[in-house]
Amino acid sequence: MEDFGADIIVYSQFASARLDYIVKLLFQGRAIITNEISFFESFPGKKINYSNRLLSASDAQVVPHTLLFEKQIQTQQIIVNSWQGIPVFFETSGDSIPFDIFAASFYLITRYEEWLPHENDAFGRYRHEQSLAYQFGFLDQPLVNSWMEKWVVQNKLPYNKPAFSFRPSYDIDIAYSYNHHFVIRNMGGYFKDLLNANFSGIAERIQVLAGLRKDPYDVYDWLDELHDQYQLDPIYFFLVASSRDTINKNISPANKGMKELIRRIAVKYKVGLHPSVQKASVFNGEYNYKIDGYERKLRAEKMSIEKLIAKNVTQSRQHYIQLCFPDTYEALLQAGITEDYSMGYPTISGFRASYTGSFNWFHLLNNEETALTLFPFSYMDATQIFHERNTPEVAISKMEYYYEQFQQYGGCFVPIFHNQFLSDQSDFTDWRSGYADFCLRRL
Repeated sequence: MEDFGADIIVYSQFASARLDYIVKLLFQGRAIITNEISFFESFPGKKINYSNRLLSASDAQVVPHTLLFEKQIQTQQIIVNSWQGIPVFFETSGDSIPFDIFAASFYLITRYEEWLPHENDAFGRYRHEQSLAYQFGFLDQPLVNSWMEKWVVQNKLPYNKPAFSFRPSYDIDIAYSYNHHFVIRNMGGYFKDLLNANFSGIAERIQVLAGLRKDPYDVYDWLDELHDQYQLDPIYFFLVASSRDTINKNISPANKGMKELIRRIAVKYKVGLHPSVQKASVFNGEYNYKIDGYERKLRAEKMSIEKLIAKNVTQSRQHYIQLCFPDTYEALLQAGITEDYSMGYPTISGFRASYTGSFNWFHLLNNEETALTLFPFSYMDATQIFHERNTPEVAISKMEYYYEQFQQYGGCFVPIFHNQFLSDQSDFTDWRSGYADFCLRRL
């Protein structure tokens, strides 16, 4: 076979940046696209006909929906049916598949529905209840991966699933419970515990501040041992807001103890930015998060970590998963972030983009692929505790399920943990031991 740099060719009558993007992603770079029938027919590899035409040389045909040839963003008519026992939409009359797998995958992976008018919560976040995946019961399935595996097997098409890996991640929202905080905060906490008759909390605070006991949120040595024992390569995201409030609660990045912690972690592991939550202004009852100066604040927080560790910071995950299209990703690109780990829901587990692999963000308004790579997550400990309200046993079993989905379909499994929920305090010992046992079973 002549080396075309690919072993699959896709014929399309019309050129389309959207089609180029999704074909490259789904076939992991193994496919090329042409609008020349003669070149298509002479190609020595597998041939996919993405048109209404009948081409006898093709190995598979996908009859197009209009989505990939459009350039605007508009409401799409979605009717969900079933194919081989799984949900599908954008049905067409292709001979090898009864729906437009490219258009449907593009719709899910680009989060097309989040670019349409929708209802946000108080943090400007898209409510998962509005999503197609939630409404039709496939939020816990990586539907795009499942479609691809069934289709390529049925038509004997070459296919490489994304490479599988496991990388734990930690959001350091509150680095220490007592140490390195302002005196007035500890005094306020003391009197609060006193009013609530929380005598064990009072004793713990006094012992930690007296140096008689380790701060309960200081789990970093324990995590080091876990990573070394199981050969894990984690990533830490630090919240370094310049001022403290009820949402951005971390210790000031100017604090000596905070500086030492970030430097210490960065020596051994990858460190990313956990951008502070944007405050909303309210106009006519609507929340507005397009605040002047957000990108400037993002750059300042990124620079504060970079100065500490003397390295470029190119990874981020949004605090509170405050992800707003396209503003958040545009700001990240302008600030020099190349990888973001926020593609998941803060209030429910599952696959926000219905896909396990990483992918470059597609800017729908500009109709172009960007250089920002997104790593989806499907599991977060805070979601289990505060929103799904699961026991540690149930939560760990859910993490096992999502790990197995990534293991089956490929992609980097990046669960989210918080140091305060891995402490040895009585409320969290089961969460701590459950995570350690999970890591043990990965050997």
